[in-house]
Amino acid sequence: MPVDVLVGLQWGDEGKGKIVDVLAPTYDVVARFQGGPNAGHTLTFNGTKHVLHQVPSGIFHPHIINVVGNGVVLDPVVFREELRKLTARGVDATANLYISKKAQLILPSHRALDRIWEEARGGGRIGSTLKGIGPTYQDKIGRTGLRVGDILRADFKQRYQETVERHRQLAAFHQRELGIEADEAAFFEAVEELSQLQLTDTEYLLNNLLSQGKRILAEGAQGSLLDIDFGTYPFVTSSSTVVAGACTGLGIAPRYIEKVYGISKAYCTRVGSGPFPTELLDEVGEKIRQAGREFGSTTGRPRRCGWIDLPALRYAIMLNGVTEIHLMKADVLSDFDEIQVCTHYKRGDGTLTEQLPDLAELQELTPEYTALPGWRTNLDEVSDANALPSQLAKYVQYLEEQLNVPVTIVSVGPDRTSTLHLN
Repeated sequence: MPVDVLVGLQWGDEGKGKIVDVLAPTYDVVARFQGGPNAGHTLTFNGTKHVLHQVPSGIFHPHIINVVGNGVVLDPVVFREELRKLTARGVDATANLYISKKAQLILPSHRALDRIWEEARGGGRIGSTLKGIGPTYQDKIGRTGLRVGDILRADFKQRYQETVERHRQLAAFHQRELGIEADEAAFFEAVEELSQLQLTDTEYLLNNLLSQGKRILAEGAQGSLLDIDFGTYPFVTSSSTVVAGACTGLGIAPRYIEKVYGISKAYCTRVGSGPFPTELLDEVGEKIRQAGREFGSTTGRPRRCGWIDLPALRYAIMLNGVTEIHLMKADVLSDFDEIQVCTHYKRGDGTLTEQLPDLAELQELTPEYTALPGWRTNLDEVSDANALPSQLAKYVQYLEEQLNVPVTIVSVGPDRTSTLHLN
């Protein structure tokens, strides 16, 4: 049976958590393949909003196996709090949750280094969530990190102290103290609870499930334009957010991948620093922000808002081999007479391009727009894809023609029921 992969096509916050929740009943397994507590996957159903950071978004379905893959960086303290919140809401998250022993651990000193390095860069230049993600991936690549499986070793505390001492020396280079003493007790308590969960070699687990004919949905975090290699570097995350990351982050072969679900908002947002060609620094951008409640589910920071960007989407579609697009938050644009779509970028010499260039050139480009009529319709009561307002249907059709990929889902509200299946 195949592995289908779900990825964000923009700068994150596209609505991946909701779509995983909607699609999950048709799968046997949901597996997170990268990222960590910097992710904020929001699911809304039965009038309740749930935000997941490290736990896979299939956790609310009791029949589904949920896997935290080796590509994830895991903060035991945040993970424990997630599990406690789920338990308080009647969800037994431990029965069907498996965690890779090869996933990297986020230590209190990683979070401290994240703050120190962000300040050294000038404060906010990269736009880090300050969750310790970057320093943890740095230790992974530097082959000095600690992994989940290490907590089962008798010498774990000694290895922890050696790692912290190395981090202390890095902090001293910036003339700073780590200041993690108050956090260590909670860390070791959380590690003890983590050691009681189902820690395993998830690459074997997933491949055995594939051989049994089980269907797997690989869940990505962040967005393709934040990919460490292909995103707007250096304003990116520290992991591979594209489909290739699902193979390395779960230990599955590329030949198993079939469908690739690309998630995009009907407009575009970005959190933190970095280029954003279609950003709206006016009342229109603020109107989108308020209508879409565009504030980070992890950091609470207001998101930068702008019109949809087709050159950037084409780039993400190419990198991921997207087979179908799920268009989110169409309801947010319901109060606009006119919708702008960026179709090209204009260079300084007046020539047009459809390609997403490197950072230096991207900052010098201006977007070229095509105006489409808005639908001016409240979508709260729309529950049938055939009842979409004609102008919204034309907007979807225009995107399909421009991107050469079918739009198969249109989201018209935050609840899982506000999801229209097309085609």
